[in-house]
Amino acid sequence: AAVPEVPSSGAPMSTTGPSRLPSLTGLRFWAALLVVLYHLSRKVGELPLIGPAAWYGRSGVTFFFVLSGFVLAWTYGPAPVRAPVFARRRFARIWPLHVLTTALSLGADAAIGAVLPVAAALWSLALVHPWALPTVYGGNAASWSLGAEAWFYLLFPPLLRLLAPRRRAWLPLAVLCAALGPALWAAGALLPADPAVRGWLLDYLPLTRTPQFVLGVVTGLAVRHGALPRLRLLPAAAAVVLWHLLLVPWHAAVPDSLWYGPYSASQLLPAPLFAALLAAAAGRDLAGTPPRLLAGRTAVRLGEWSYAWYLVHEIGIRCWLAVVGRPETGAATLGVWLLLAGGSLAAAGVLYRWVERPCERLLRGAPRGRDTAAPLPPRGVRVVRQRRRAVTEDQPSVEPSRLT
Repeated sequence: AAVPEVPSSGAPMSTTGPSRLPSLTGLRFWAALLVVLYHLSRKVGELPLIGPAAWYGRSGVTFFFVLSGFVLAWTYGPAPVRAPVFARRRFARIWPLHVLTTALSLGADAAIGAVLPVAAALWSLALVHPWALPTVYGGNAASWSLGAEAWFYLLFPPLLRLLAPRRRAWLPLAVLCAALGPALWAAGALLPADPAVRGWLLDYLPLTRTPQFVLGVVTGLAVRHGALPRLRLLPAAAAVVLWHLLLVPWHAAVPDSLWYGPYSASQLLPAPLFAALLAAAAGRDLAGTPPRLLAGRTAVRLGEWSYAWYLVHEIGIRCWLAVVGRPETGAATLGVWLLLAGGSLAAAGVLYRWVERPCERLLRGAPRGRDTAAPLPPRGVRVVRQRRRAVTEDQPSVEPSRLT
């Protein structure tokens, strides 16, 4: 496939259809790792240095919501599809593995003698479980974000038709979405004091997360059409890291139970930083200089496994704690971290290879091994040639929020 070389600013980055953005797939792994470390830190036990930094790793979900909007806008921006076709493709992407891991989660609960959330699991099969507090976790606690994604998928086709031809609205809408995060966080002062109710309203309710998705859509459209100046990847990544490090002293000063604590802030405030990181990473890919840490073969493969990893890792943690319990020493904690993270990642690789991809091909009717050539670039546009490979409808292979 041919990809137009990225200009310094102003000109469209791509005008030829979906181009692979491998760095975005690689970023999926790092976001998933952040969530896995978050669960290990909170449930298994903390480790020095890593534990405090990972304590608010649930912000990886915010990243995936922004990523979802970015990738869908990048993929479908030039050629919107009918809503039923789009819904079928999305269903094929996320639902088979969701059903399997829900069954695995219920089986794990039965094996360890936990209460089976049967009613919530039934709601989750229809991907409507995060709309009510009693059912928000569904049959697999990690799947709540898929319910938010299903809501985004309903919004996306009409949203794209509305936004794609109105470029002057992109910047004001992006500013509005970025401002809604702090506004929603500050609204915690007006919400019920019950932490469960407030947490559901601020962290799980799909409406609350919608501005993050819309910000991703607008950013993806702006990057595709060259409406953003070229952003540097290293400063964008450094800003994300600095944000998470600032949460450590915040946590020491303010309890999570307070509305102005860092827990909700870690999920509602960093969306603009994530949008900038995605724009910078996409720019590197389009310039033909993707960073190996994100776009190398191993990084991309781990990113492809991230959806399955997200859905299975918490099940393993739950079973370990029920059977073995929490480790007592720092060395033992590190060993359990490595065992659970590595074991669940290996299981994710198996699920991706033998369940996720085959089921998606079957449901979408995509012929295996078929190459689809991208249209030729406009005359006079210098291109960076890449090794030809099969191009699927939703490249890069980013299925967001598959994360909690």
